[in-house]
Amino acid sequence: MAIPEAFIDEVVARNEISDVVSSYVHLTRKGNNMWGLCPFHNEKTPSFSVSTEKQIYHCFGCGKGGGVISFIMEIENLPFVEAVRLLAQRAGLEMPESGENEGWRRRKERLLTLNKEAARFFHETLKSPAGAAGAAYLFQKRGLSRGIVTRFGLGMAPDRWDSLIQAMAEKGYSKRELLDAGLAVDNKKGRIYDRFRNRVMFPIIDLRGEVIGFGGRVLDDSTPKYLNSPDTVIYNKSRNLFALNIAKKSKLGRIILTEGYMDTISLHQAGFDCAVASLGTSLTQEHAQLLSRYTKEAVIAYDGDGAGVKAAQRAIPILEKTGIQVKVLQIRGAKDPDEYIKKYGREAFAKMLDQSENHIEYRLRQIQGKYDLTDDAQKVEFLREAAAMLATLPSPVEREIYGGRAAEAAGVTPAAMEQEVKRELSRRIRQAKKQQERRDLTPAVQLQPKEYGIRYPNMRSGRAEEGVLRLMLLEPSLFRETGSLTAEQFSAPLLGRIYSILLRQFREGRTPQAASLAGDLSPEEMSFLSGIMGRPESLANSRQALRDYINVIQTEAVKRSGAGDGAEDPLLTAMEKFREKKAYGG
Repeated sequence: MAIPEAFIDEVVARNEISDVVSSYVHLTRKGNNMWGLCPFHNEKTPSFSVSTEKQIYHCFGCGKGGGVISFIMEIENLPFVEAVRLLAQRAGLEMPESGENEGWRRRKERLLTLNKEAARFFHETLKSPAGAAGAAYLFQKRGLSRGIVTRFGLGMAPDRWDSLIQAMAEKGYSKRELLDAGLAVDNKKGRIYDRFRNRVMFPIIDLRGEVIGFGGRVLDDSTPKYLNSPDTVIYNKSRNLFALNIAKKSKLGRIILTEGYMDTISLHQAGFDCAVASLGTSLTQEHAQLLSRYTKEAVIAYDGDGAGVKAAQRAIPILEKTGIQVKVLQIRGAKDPDEYIKKYGREAFAKMLDQSENHIEYRLRQIQGKYDLTDDAQKVEFLREAAAMLATLPSPVEREIYGGRAAEAAGVTPAAMEQEVKRELSRRIRQAKKQQERRDLTPAVQLQPKEYGIRYPNMRSGRAEEGVLRLMLLEPSLFRETGSLTAEQFSAPLLGRIYSILLRQFREGRTPQAASLAGDLSPEEMSFLSGIMGRPESLANSRQALRDYINVIQTEAVKRSGAGDGAEDPLLTAMEKFREKKAYGG
Protein backbone atom coordinates (compact mmCIF):
# COMPACT_ATOMS: atom_id res chain seq x y z
CA MET A 1 0.00 0.00 0.00
CA ALA A 2 1.41 3.40 -0.97
CA ILE A 3 0.42 5.15 2.29
CA PRO A 4 2.02 3.74 5.48
CA GLU A 5 -0.52 1.58 7.22
CA ALA A 6 0.29 3.10 10.60
CA PHE A 7 -0.67 6.49 9.18
CA ILE A 8 -4.00 5.11 7.94
CA ASP A 9 -4.68 3.77 11.43
CA GLU A 10 -3.92 7.21 12.86
CA VAL A 11 -6.24 8.92 10.38
CA VAL A 12 -9.06 6.52 11.26
CA ALA A 13 -8.46 7.00 14.99
CA ARG A 14 -8.50 10.80 14.69
CA ASN A 15 -11.74 10.90 12.65
CA GLU A 16 -14.64 9.55 14.69
CA ILE A 17 -17.14 8.33 12.12
CA SER A 18 -20.28 9.95 13.54
CA ASP A 19 -18.51 13.34 13.65
CA VAL A 20 -17.50 13.03 9.99
CA VAL A 21 -20.83 11.68 8.76
CA SER A 22 -22.88 14.27 10.68
CA SER A 23 -21.25 17.05 8.66
CA TYR A 24 -23.04 15.57 5.63
CA VAL A 25 -26.10 13.81 7.09
CA HIS A 26 -28.43 14.81 9.94
CA LEU A 27 -28.13 11.97 12.46
CA THR A 28 -30.42 11.08 15.36
CA ARG A 29 -29.48 8.59 18.06
CA LYS A 30 -31.81 5.60 18.41
CA GLY A 31 -30.56 2.82 20.67
CA ASN A 32 -26.90 2.03 20.19
CA ASN A 33 -26.68 3.54 16.69
CA MET A 34 -27.28 6.86 14.98
CA TRP A 35 -29.72 7.08 12.07
CA GLY A 36 -30.38 9.40 9.17
CA LEU A 37 -31.59 9.58 5.58
CA CYS A 38 -29.14 7.83 3.29
CA PRO A 39 -27.04 10.27 1.22
CA PHE A 40 -26.57 7.66 -1.51
CA HIS A 41 -30.17 6.94 -2.52
CA ASN A 42 -33.65 8.46 -2.24
CA GLU A 43 -35.62 7.54 0.87
CA LYS A 44 -38.21 9.02 3.21
CA THR A 45 -37.65 6.78 6.22
CA PRO A 46 -34.12 6.70 7.67
CA SER A 47 -32.34 3.42 6.94
CA PHE A 48 -28.80 4.79 7.13
CA SER A 49 -27.10 3.62 10.32
CA VAL A 50 -23.84 4.74 11.91
CA SER A 51 -22.32 2.60 14.66
CA THR A 52 -19.95 4.51 16.93
CA GLU A 53 -19.02 1.23 18.64
CA LYS A 54 -17.98 -0.51 15.40
CA GLN A 55 -16.97 2.70 13.58
CA ILE A 56 -18.92 1.72 10.47
CA TYR A 57 -21.91 2.99 8.52
CA HIS A 58 -24.42 0.85 6.66
CA CYS A 59 -27.58 1.61 4.72
CA PHE A 60 -30.22 -1.09 5.01
CA GLY A 61 -31.93 0.36 1.93
CA CYS A 62 -29.24 0.51 -0.76
CA GLY A 63 -26.61 -1.62 0.98
CA LYS A 64 -23.75 0.88 0.90
CA GLY A 65 -21.45 0.82 3.87
CA GLY A 66 -17.92 0.85 5.23
CA GLY A 67 -15.74 2.92 7.50
CA VAL A 68 -14.89 6.60 7.67
CA ILE A 69 -12.50 6.47 4.67
CA SER A 70 -15.08 4.64 2.54
CA PHE A 71 -17.68 7.25 3.44
CA ILE A 72 -15.48 10.12 2.26
CA MET A 73 -14.60 8.22 -0.92
CA GLU A 74 -18.31 7.80 -1.72
CA ILE A 75 -19.67 11.17 -0.63
CA GLU A 76 -16.86 13.27 -2.12
CA ASN A 77 -16.26 11.00 -5.15
CA LEU A 78 -12.58 10.70 -4.24
CA PRO A 79 -10.05 7.89 -4.75
CA PHE A 80 -8.62 6.25 -1.65
CA VAL A 81 -5.49 8.39 -1.36
CA GLU A 82 -7.39 11.68 -1.72
CA ALA A 83 -9.97 10.57 0.84
CA VAL A 84 -7.18 9.82 3.31
CA ARG A 85 -5.66 13.22 2.50
CA LEU A 86 -8.92 15.03 3.22
CA LEU A 87 -9.36 13.22 6.54
CA ALA A 88 -5.72 13.86 7.43
CA GLN A 89 -6.22 17.59 6.83
CA ARG A 90 -9.37 17.46 8.96
CA ALA A 91 -7.39 15.92 11.80
CA GLY A 92 -4.42 18.26 11.40
CA LEU A 93 -2.09 15.50 10.21
CA GLU A 94 0.59 15.99 7.58
CA MET A 95 0.10 13.58 4.69
CA PRO A 96 3.14 11.41 3.92
CA GLU A 97 3.83 11.43 0.20
CA SER A 98 5.00 8.55 -1.96
CA GLY A 99 5.99 8.83 -5.59
CA GLU A 100 2.64 7.42 -6.71
CA ASN A 101 0.56 9.70 -4.48
CA GLU A 102 2.62 12.76 -5.30
CA GLY A 103 2.31 12.03 -9.02
CA TRP A 104 -1.48 11.82 -8.85
CA ARG A 105 -1.70 14.98 -6.76
CA ARG A 106 0.57 16.92 -9.10
CA ARG A 107 -1.44 15.82 -12.13
CA LYS A 108 -4.67 16.98 -10.48
CA GLU A 109 -3.16 20.31 -9.45
CA ARG A 110 -1.77 20.82 -12.95
CA LEU A 111 -5.20 20.26 -14.51
CA LEU A 112 -6.73 22.73 -12.06
CA THR A 113 -4.06 25.28 -12.93
CA LEU A 114 -4.66 24.62 -16.64
CA ASN A 115 -8.37 25.29 -16.18
CA LYS A 116 -7.60 28.53 -14.36
CA GLU A 117 -5.31 29.62 -17.21
CA ALA A 118 -8.00 28.70 -19.74
CA ALA A 119 -10.56 30.78 -17.81
CA ARG A 120 -8.19 33.75 -17.91
CA PHE A 121 -7.67 33.25 -21.63
CA PHE A 122 -11.42 33.22 -22.32
CA HIS A 123 -11.98 36.26 -20.08
CA GLU A 124 -9.23 38.25 -21.80
CA THR A 125 -10.57 37.23 -25.21
CA LEU A 126 -13.97 38.68 -24.22
CA LYS A 127 -12.28 42.07 -23.77
CA SER A 128 -10.49 41.88 -27.13
CA PRO A 129 -11.80 42.38 -30.70
CA ALA A 130 -12.05 38.59 -31.02
CA GLY A 131 -14.66 38.64 -28.27
CA ALA A 132 -16.86 41.38 -29.69
CA ALA A 133 -19.76 39.02 -30.45
CA GLY A 134 -19.66 37.60 -26.93
CA ALA A 135 -19.49 41.05 -25.36
CA ALA A 136 -22.50 42.18 -27.41
CA TYR A 137 -24.46 39.13 -26.25
CA LEU A 138 -23.64 39.52 -22.55
CA PHE A 139 -23.73 43.31 -22.17
CA GLN A 140 -26.32 44.38 -24.72
CA LYS A 141 -28.63 41.44 -25.32
CA ARG A 142 -28.60 39.98 -21.79
CA GLY A 143 -28.03 43.25 -19.94
CA LEU A 144 -25.26 42.07 -17.65
CA SER A 145 -23.04 44.56 -15.88
CA ARG A 146 -19.26 44.48 -16.17
CA GLY A 147 -19.07 43.81 -12.47
CA ILE A 148 -21.20 40.64 -12.67
CA VAL A 149 -19.28 39.43 -15.75
CA THR A 150 -16.04 39.84 -13.82
CA ARG A 151 -17.49 38.23 -10.68
CA PHE A 152 -18.44 35.09 -12.59
CA GLY A 153 -15.33 35.19 -14.79
CA LEU A 154 -17.34 35.00 -18.01
CA GLY A 155 -15.42 34.83 -21.25
CA MET A 156 -15.41 34.07 -24.96
CA ALA A 157 -13.90 31.18 -26.92
CA PRO A 158 -12.52 32.45 -30.27
CA ASP A 159 -13.99 31.21 -33.54
CA ARG A 160 -10.92 29.13 -34.35
CA TRP A 161 -10.00 25.46 -34.14
CA ASP A 162 -6.85 25.75 -32.05
CA SER A 163 -6.76 29.12 -30.26
CA LEU A 164 -6.75 27.64 -26.77
CA ILE A 165 -4.36 24.83 -27.70
CA GLN A 166 -1.81 27.34 -29.00
CA ALA A 167 -2.25 29.72 -26.07
CA MET A 168 -1.81 26.95 -23.51
CA ALA A 169 1.15 25.47 -25.41
CA GLU A 170 2.93 28.77 -24.91
CA LYS A 171 2.43 28.29 -21.16
CA GLY A 172 3.89 24.80 -21.28
CA TYR A 173 0.74 22.63 -21.41
CA SER A 174 0.61 19.63 -23.71
CA LYS A 175 -2.24 18.50 -25.93
CA ARG A 176 -2.57 15.43 -23.72
CA GLU A 177 -3.23 17.66 -20.73
CA LEU A 178 -5.87 19.64 -22.62
CA LEU A 179 -7.56 16.37 -23.57
CA ASP A 180 -7.46 15.19 -19.92
CA ALA A 181 -9.01 18.49 -18.79
CA GLY A 182 -11.80 18.22 -21.39
CA LEU A 183 -10.64 21.42 -23.09
CA ALA A 184 -9.72 19.66 -26.33
CA VAL A 185 -11.10 16.73 -28.33
CA ASP A 186 -9.60 14.41 -30.93
CA ASN A 187 -11.29 12.95 -33.98
CA LYS A 188 -10.93 9.54 -35.61
CA LYS A 189 -8.02 10.79 -37.70
CA GLY A 190 -6.10 11.77 -34.59
CA ARG A 191 -6.50 15.51 -35.07
CA ILE A 192 -6.80 17.48 -31.82
CA TYR A 193 -8.78 20.72 -31.65
CA ASP A 194 -10.44 23.06 -29.15
CA ARG A 195 -13.65 21.73 -27.61
CA PHE A 196 -15.11 25.25 -27.21
CA ARG A 197 -15.21 27.49 -30.27
CA ASN A 198 -17.21 30.68 -30.85
CA ARG A 199 -19.05 30.33 -27.56
CA VAL A 200 -19.66 32.52 -24.54
CA MET A 201 -17.86 30.75 -21.71
CA PHE A 202 -19.07 30.11 -18.16
CA PRO A 203 -16.37 28.81 -15.78
CA ILE A 204 -17.62 26.19 -13.33
CA ILE A 205 -16.09 26.76 -9.91
CA ASP A 206 -16.25 24.29 -7.05
CA LEU A 207 -16.75 24.96 -3.35
CA ARG A 208 -13.01 25.37 -2.86
CA GLY A 209 -12.83 28.11 -5.50
CA GLU A 210 -11.14 25.97 -8.16
CA VAL A 211 -12.12 26.13 -11.84
CA ILE A 212 -13.09 22.52 -12.57
CA GLY A 213 -14.89 22.84 -15.91
CA PHE A 214 -16.74 25.06 -18.36
CA GLY A 215 -20.05 25.60 -20.06
CA GLY A 216 -20.21 27.27 -23.46
CA ARG A 217 -23.20 28.89 -25.23
CA VAL A 218 -23.36 29.33 -29.00
CA LEU A 219 -24.00 32.73 -30.57
CA ASP A 220 -25.56 31.38 -33.75
CA ASP A 221 -27.84 28.48 -34.67
CA SER A 222 -25.21 25.81 -34.03
CA THR A 223 -25.97 22.79 -31.89
CA PRO A 224 -25.82 21.98 -29.12
CA LYS A 225 -26.94 25.32 -27.74
CA TYR A 226 -24.96 24.66 -24.54
CA LEU A 227 -21.83 22.53 -24.49
CA ASN A 228 -20.40 21.42 -21.15
CA SER A 229 -17.08 19.93 -20.09
CA PRO A 230 -17.10 16.13 -19.88
CA ASP A 231 -16.50 14.41 -16.56
CA THR A 232 -12.78 14.38 -15.74
CA VAL A 233 -10.60 13.54 -12.74
CA ILE A 234 -11.42 17.02 -11.37
CA TYR A 235 -15.02 17.48 -12.57
CA ASN A 236 -18.24 15.54 -12.10
CA LYS A 237 -21.42 17.25 -13.25
CA SER A 238 -23.61 15.17 -10.94
CA ARG A 239 -21.75 16.35 -7.84
CA ASN A 240 -21.36 20.06 -8.56
CA LEU A 241 -23.75 23.00 -8.96
CA PHE A 242 -23.09 26.22 -10.84
CA ALA A 243 -22.62 29.24 -8.49
CA LEU A 244 -22.92 27.23 -5.26
CA ASN A 245 -19.49 28.57 -4.35
CA ILE A 246 -21.20 31.99 -4.07
CA ALA A 247 -24.70 30.91 -2.98
CA LYS A 248 -23.38 28.97 0.03
CA LYS A 249 -22.49 32.34 1.63
CA SER A 250 -25.93 33.89 1.02
CA LYS A 251 -27.88 35.34 3.96
CA LEU A 252 -31.27 34.99 2.25
CA GLY A 253 -32.09 31.70 3.99
CA ARG A 254 -32.98 29.71 0.88
CA ILE A 255 -31.54 28.35 -2.35
CA ILE A 256 -33.17 29.13 -5.70
CA LEU A 257 -32.79 26.38 -8.30
CA THR A 258 -32.77 27.52 -11.94
CA GLU A 259 -32.41 25.67 -15.20
CA GLY A 260 -29.33 27.39 -16.53
CA TYR A 261 -26.32 29.66 -16.22
CA MET A 262 -28.00 32.86 -17.44
CA ASP A 263 -31.00 32.61 -15.10
CA THR A 264 -28.64 32.09 -12.18
CA ILE A 265 -26.38 35.00 -13.14
CA SER A 266 -29.34 37.34 -13.75
CA LEU A 267 -30.73 36.51 -10.30
CA HIS A 268 -27.37 37.25 -8.71
CA GLN A 269 -27.21 40.58 -10.55
CA ALA A 270 -30.67 41.41 -9.18
CA GLY A 271 -29.50 40.73 -5.64
CA PHE A 272 -30.63 37.12 -5.25
CA ASP A 273 -27.20 35.67 -4.51
CA CYS A 274 -28.69 32.31 -3.49
CA ALA A 275 -29.36 31.06 -7.04
CA VAL A 276 -27.69 27.93 -8.45
CA ALA A 277 -28.10 25.70 -11.50
CA SER A 278 -27.38 22.08 -12.31
CA LEU A 279 -24.76 21.51 -14.98
CA GLY A 280 -26.29 20.10 -18.13
CA THR A 281 -28.07 17.33 -16.25
CA SER A 282 -31.22 16.77 -14.21
CA LEU A 283 -31.00 17.34 -10.48
CA THR A 284 -29.39 14.32 -8.83
CA GLN A 285 -29.41 12.87 -5.33
CA GLU A 286 -25.81 14.07 -4.99
CA HIS A 287 -26.93 17.61 -5.86
CA ALA A 288 -29.69 17.45 -3.27
CA GLN A 289 -27.37 16.18 -0.55
CA LEU A 290 -24.92 18.96 -1.41
CA LEU A 291 -27.66 21.58 -1.09
CA SER A 292 -28.87 20.15 2.22
CA ARG A 293 -25.53 21.13 3.77
CA TYR A 294 -26.24 24.83 3.12
CA THR A 295 -30.00 25.34 3.26
CA LYS A 296 -33.27 24.09 4.74
CA GLU A 297 -35.41 25.56 1.96
CA ALA A 298 -35.17 25.28 -1.82
CA VAL A 299 -37.34 27.12 -4.34
CA ILE A 300 -37.53 25.52 -7.77
CA ALA A 301 -37.61 28.32 -10.35
CA TYR A 302 -37.53 26.35 -13.59
CA ASP A 303 -39.03 27.55 -16.86
CA GLY A 304 -42.81 27.32 -17.11
CA ASP A 305 -42.79 25.19 -20.29
CA GLY A 306 -43.42 21.45 -20.44
CA ALA A 307 -39.77 20.56 -20.00
CA GLY A 308 -39.51 22.83 -16.95
CA VAL A 309 -42.60 21.29 -15.35
CA LYS A 310 -41.26 17.76 -15.88
CA ALA A 311 -37.88 18.75 -14.45
CA ALA A 312 -39.57 20.25 -11.38
CA GLN A 313 -41.66 17.10 -10.87
CA ARG A 314 -38.48 15.00 -10.94
CA ALA A 315 -36.61 17.34 -8.59
CA ILE A 316 -39.30 17.62 -5.90
CA PRO A 317 -39.04 14.09 -4.38
CA ILE A 318 -35.23 14.13 -4.64
CA LEU A 319 -35.01 17.34 -2.63
CA GLU A 320 -37.79 16.40 -0.22
CA LYS A 321 -36.05 13.19 0.81
CA THR A 322 -33.03 15.12 2.08
CA GLY A 323 -35.23 17.00 4.55
CA ILE A 324 -35.21 20.24 2.55
CA GLN A 325 -38.49 22.18 2.52
CA VAL A 326 -39.41 22.36 -1.17
CA LYS A 327 -41.35 25.16 -2.84
CA VAL A 328 -42.06 25.83 -6.50
CA LEU A 329 -42.10 29.26 -8.12
CA GLN A 330 -44.85 29.73 -10.68
CA ILE A 331 -43.53 32.29 -13.15
CA ARG A 332 -46.43 34.08 -14.84
CA GLY A 333 -46.03 36.60 -17.63
CA ALA A 334 -42.52 35.47 -18.58
CA LYS A 335 -40.79 32.28 -19.66
CA ASP A 336 -38.03 32.31 -17.02
CA PRO A 337 -36.70 34.33 -14.03
CA ASP A 338 -34.35 36.39 -16.22
CA GLU A 339 -37.17 37.59 -18.50
CA TYR A 340 -39.49 38.22 -15.54
CA ILE A 341 -37.00 40.46 -13.75
CA LYS A 342 -36.33 42.43 -16.93
CA LYS A 343 -40.07 42.97 -17.51
CA TYR A 344 -41.34 43.56 -13.98
CA GLY A 345 -38.31 44.32 -11.83
CA ARG A 346 -36.61 42.94 -8.78
CA GLU A 347 -39.32 43.81 -6.22
CA ALA A 348 -42.02 42.05 -8.22
CA PHE A 349 -39.86 38.94 -8.42
CA ALA A 350 -39.12 39.07 -4.68
CA LYS A 351 -42.84 39.26 -3.93
CA MET A 352 -43.57 36.33 -6.26
CA LEU A 353 -40.74 34.38 -4.66
CA ASP A 354 -42.25 34.81 -1.20
CA GLN A 355 -45.57 33.49 -2.56
CA SER A 356 -44.03 30.26 -3.92
CA GLU A 357 -46.26 27.22 -3.57
CA ASN A 358 -45.23 24.25 -1.48
CA HIS A 359 -44.52 21.19 -3.57
CA ILE A 360 -47.81 19.44 -2.71
CA GLU A 361 -49.92 22.36 -3.93
CA TYR A 362 -47.81 22.51 -7.06
CA ARG A 363 -48.15 18.82 -7.89
CA LEU A 364 -51.87 18.85 -7.15
CA ARG A 365 -52.39 21.82 -9.44
CA GLN A 366 -50.34 20.19 -12.18
CA ILE A 367 -52.57 17.11 -11.99
CA GLN A 368 -55.71 19.25 -12.01
CA GLY A 369 -54.51 21.08 -15.13
CA LYS A 370 -54.58 17.81 -17.10
CA TYR A 371 -58.34 17.30 -16.69
CA ASP A 372 -61.63 19.03 -17.54
CA LEU A 373 -63.46 18.88 -14.22
CA THR A 374 -66.78 19.68 -15.84
CA ASP A 375 -66.65 16.21 -17.40
CA ASP A 376 -67.58 13.47 -14.91
CA ALA A 377 -65.29 10.84 -16.46
CA GLN A 378 -62.28 13.19 -16.33
CA LYS A 379 -63.26 14.23 -12.81
CA VAL A 380 -62.98 10.58 -11.71
CA GLU A 381 -59.56 10.26 -13.38
CA PHE A 382 -58.38 13.45 -11.68
CA LEU A 383 -59.42 12.16 -8.26
CA ARG A 384 -57.70 8.81 -8.85
CA GLU A 385 -54.42 10.42 -9.91
CA ALA A 386 -54.59 12.92 -7.06
CA ALA A 387 -55.24 10.10 -4.59
CA ALA A 388 -52.22 8.20 -5.93
CA MET A 389 -50.03 11.25 -5.35
CA LEU A 390 -51.47 12.00 -1.90
CA ALA A 391 -50.98 8.39 -0.82
CA THR A 392 -47.22 8.92 -1.14
CA LEU A 393 -47.27 11.64 1.54
CA PRO A 394 -45.97 10.38 4.89
CA SER A 395 -48.14 12.69 7.01
CA PRO A 396 -51.84 11.85 7.62
CA VAL A 397 -52.45 15.55 8.25
CA GLU A 398 -51.05 16.48 4.82
CA ARG A 399 -53.17 13.76 3.20
CA GLU A 400 -56.31 15.10 4.89
CA ILE A 401 -55.69 18.80 4.13
CA TYR A 402 -54.73 18.38 0.50
CA GLY A 403 -57.26 15.62 -0.03
CA GLY A 404 -59.89 18.15 1.07
CA ARG A 405 -58.60 20.65 -1.50
CA ALA A 406 -58.74 18.06 -4.28
CA ALA A 407 -62.29 17.17 -3.21
CA GLU A 408 -63.32 20.82 -3.29
CA ALA A 409 -61.85 21.28 -6.77
CA ALA A 410 -63.76 18.27 -8.09
CA GLY A 411 -66.97 19.00 -6.22
CA VAL A 412 -67.05 15.85 -4.09
CA THR A 413 -67.14 15.43 -0.33
CA PRO A 414 -63.88 15.27 1.67
CA ALA A 415 -65.03 11.91 3.01
CA ALA A 416 -65.20 10.46 -0.50
CA MET A 417 -61.70 11.71 -1.27
CA GLU A 418 -60.41 10.35 2.03
CA GLN A 419 -61.81 6.95 1.13
CA GLU A 420 -60.08 7.06 -2.28
CA VAL A 421 -56.73 7.93 -0.67
CA LYS A 422 -57.13 5.12 1.87
CA ARG A 423 -57.91 2.69 -0.97
CA GLU A 424 -54.68 3.72 -2.71
CA LEU A 425 -52.72 3.35 0.53
CA SER A 426 -54.15 -0.14 1.03
CA ARG A 427 -53.20 -1.07 -2.53
CA ARG A 428 -49.63 0.04 -1.93
CA ILE A 429 -49.43 -1.93 1.31
CA ARG A 430 -50.79 -5.07 -0.40
CA GLN A 431 -48.29 -4.69 -3.21
CA ALA A 432 -45.41 -4.35 -0.76
CA LYS A 433 -46.66 -7.39 1.17
CA LYS A 434 -46.80 -9.53 -1.98
CA GLN A 435 -43.27 -8.54 -2.89
CA GLN A 436 -42.09 -9.54 0.57
CA GLU A 437 -43.93 -12.86 0.33
CA ARG A 438 -42.24 -13.62 -2.98
CA ARG A 439 -38.88 -12.94 -1.35
CA ASP A 440 -39.77 -15.12 1.62
CA LEU A 441 -40.54 -18.07 -0.70
CA THR A 442 -36.88 -18.25 -1.68
CA PRO A 443 -34.97 -18.29 1.63
CA ALA A 444 -31.74 -19.43 0.00
CA VAL A 445 -31.78 -16.33 -2.16
CA GLN A 446 -32.23 -14.22 0.96
CA LEU A 447 -29.31 -15.90 2.66
CA GLN A 448 -27.04 -15.19 -0.29
CA PRO A 449 -25.23 -11.84 -0.27
CA LYS A 450 -27.16 -9.18 -2.17
CA GLU A 451 -24.05 -7.61 -3.68
CA TYR A 452 -23.59 -8.33 -7.38
CA GLY A 453 -20.80 -10.80 -8.05
CA ILE A 454 -20.50 -12.02 -4.43
CA ARG A 455 -21.94 -15.52 -3.96
CA TYR A 456 -21.38 -18.28 -1.43
CA PRO A 457 -20.61 -21.67 -3.01
CA ASN A 458 -21.19 -23.23 0.42
CA MET A 459 -23.86 -21.48 2.46
CA ARG A 460 -23.12 -23.21 5.77
CA SER A 461 -19.43 -22.42 5.62
CA GLY A 462 -20.08 -18.89 4.30
CA ARG A 463 -22.21 -17.99 7.29
CA ALA A 464 -19.60 -19.36 9.66
CA GLU A 465 -16.89 -17.38 7.83
CA GLU A 466 -18.95 -14.23 8.34
CA GLY A 467 -19.15 -15.06 12.04
CA VAL A 468 -15.38 -15.42 12.35
CA LEU A 469 -14.77 -12.02 10.76
CA ARG A 470 -17.48 -10.35 12.80
CA LEU A 471 -16.22 -11.75 16.11
CA MET A 472 -12.60 -10.87 15.46
CA LEU A 473 -13.40 -7.32 14.39
CA LEU A 474 -15.52 -6.85 17.50
CA GLU A 475 -12.95 -8.51 19.78
CA PRO A 476 -9.48 -8.43 18.12
CA SER A 477 -7.89 -10.49 20.93
CA LEU A 478 -9.69 -13.50 19.43
CA PHE A 479 -7.07 -13.59 16.67
CA ARG A 480 -4.96 -15.51 19.18
CA GLU A 481 -7.64 -18.22 19.21
CA THR A 482 -7.81 -18.94 15.47
CA GLY A 483 -5.36 -21.86 15.74
CA SER A 484 -4.89 -23.68 12.46
CA LEU A 485 -7.58 -21.77 10.55
CA THR A 486 -6.24 -20.58 7.18
CA ALA A 487 -7.66 -18.39 4.44
CA GLU A 488 -7.51 -21.37 2.07
CA GLN A 489 -10.13 -23.15 4.19
CA PHE A 490 -12.68 -20.38 3.54
CA SER A 491 -15.22 -21.29 0.85
CA ALA A 492 -15.82 -17.64 -0.14
CA PRO A 493 -12.63 -16.16 -1.65
CA LEU A 494 -13.50 -12.62 -0.58
CA LEU A 495 -13.99 -13.62 3.06
CA GLY A 496 -10.73 -15.53 2.97
CA ARG A 497 -8.94 -12.48 1.60
CA ILE A 498 -10.38 -10.23 4.32
CA TYR A 499 -9.33 -12.78 6.95
CA SER A 500 -5.77 -12.77 5.59
CA ILE A 501 -5.54 -8.96 5.70
CA LEU A 502 -6.91 -8.76 9.23
CA LEU A 503 -4.63 -11.56 10.43
CA ARG A 504 -1.63 -9.76 8.95
CA GLN A 505 -2.66 -6.52 10.68
CA PHE A 506 -2.85 -8.35 14.01
CA ARG A 507 0.53 -10.04 13.58
CA GLU A 508 2.08 -6.67 12.75
CA GLY A 509 0.87 -5.30 16.07
CA ARG A 510 -1.93 -3.22 14.58
CA THR A 511 -5.56 -3.24 15.75
CA PRO A 512 -7.60 -4.94 13.02
CA GLN A 513 -10.49 -2.68 12.01
CA ALA A 514 -12.90 -2.54 9.11
CA ALA A 515 -12.30 1.16 8.38
CA SER A 516 -8.64 0.59 7.49
CA LEU A 517 -9.55 -1.87 4.70
CA ALA A 518 -10.86 0.81 2.31
CA GLY A 519 -7.59 0.74 0.36
CA ASP A 520 -7.66 -3.06 -0.03
CA LEU A 521 -11.33 -3.62 -0.87
CA SER A 522 -13.62 -2.20 -3.52
CA PRO A 523 -16.60 -0.03 -2.45
CA GLU A 524 -18.90 -2.99 -3.07
CA GLU A 525 -16.72 -5.25 -0.93
CA MET A 526 -16.58 -2.67 1.85
CA SER A 527 -20.37 -2.39 1.77
CA PHE A 528 -20.56 -6.17 1.99
CA LEU A 529 -18.25 -6.21 5.02
CA SER A 530 -20.25 -3.47 6.75
CA GLY A 531 -23.37 -5.57 6.27
CA ILE A 532 -21.64 -8.52 7.96
CA MET A 533 -20.52 -6.26 10.80
CA GLY A 534 -24.03 -4.88 11.22
CA ARG A 535 -25.56 -8.25 12.07
CA PRO A 536 -26.04 -9.05 15.77
CA GLU A 537 -23.34 -11.09 17.50
CA SER A 538 -23.15 -11.83 21.22
CA LEU A 539 -19.72 -11.58 22.83
CA ALA A 540 -20.83 -13.28 26.04
CA ASN A 541 -19.36 -16.63 24.88
CA SER A 542 -17.19 -15.31 22.09
CA ARG A 543 -14.40 -17.90 22.36
CA GLN A 544 -16.81 -20.83 22.18
CA ALA A 545 -18.70 -19.19 19.30
CA LEU A 546 -15.40 -18.72 17.46
CA ARG A 547 -14.46 -22.37 17.97
CA ASP A 548 -17.87 -23.44 16.66
CA TYR A 549 -17.51 -21.26 13.56
CA ILE A 550 -13.99 -22.56 12.89
CA ASN A 551 -15.18 -26.14 13.28
CA VAL A 552 -17.87 -25.59 10.63
CA ILE A 553 -15.40 -23.94 8.22
CA GLN A 554 -12.79 -26.67 8.56
CA THR A 555 -15.38 -29.49 8.39
CA GLU A 556 -16.87 -28.08 5.19
CA ALA A 557 -13.37 -27.59 3.77
CA VAL A 558 -12.60 -31.27 4.32
CA LYS A 559 -15.89 -32.22 2.63
CA ARG A 560 -15.05 -30.07 -0.37
CA SER A 561 -11.60 -31.54 -0.73
CA GLY A 562 -12.97 -35.07 -0.43
CA ALA A 563 -15.98 -34.63 -2.72
CA GLY A 564 -14.12 -32.83 -5.47
CA ASP A 565 -15.18 -29.81 -7.44
CA GLY A 566 -18.61 -31.23 -8.10
CA ALA A 567 -19.76 -30.98 -4.49
CA GLU A 568 -22.87 -28.86 -4.04
CA ASP A 569 -24.39 -27.00 -1.12
CA PRO A 570 -27.71 -28.72 -0.25
CA LEU A 571 -29.46 -25.39 0.36
CA LEU A 572 -28.39 -24.06 -3.03
CA THR A 573 -29.50 -27.33 -4.66
CA ALA A 574 -32.93 -26.96 -3.05
CA MET A 575 -33.14 -23.42 -4.33
CA GLU A 576 -32.40 -24.50 -7.92
CA LYS A 577 -35.04 -27.24 -7.70
CA PHE A 578 -37.57 -24.68 -6.48
CA ARG A 579 -36.75 -22.41 -9.44
CA GLU A 580 -37.13 -25.26 -11.93
CA LYS A 581 -40.43 -26.31 -10.40
CA LYS A 582 -41.75 -22.75 -10.61
CA ALA A 583 -40.49 -22.27 -14.18
CA TYR A 584 -42.26 -25.40 -15.44
CA GLY A 585 -45.45 -24.84 -13.47
CA GLY A 586 -44.84 -27.67 -11.03
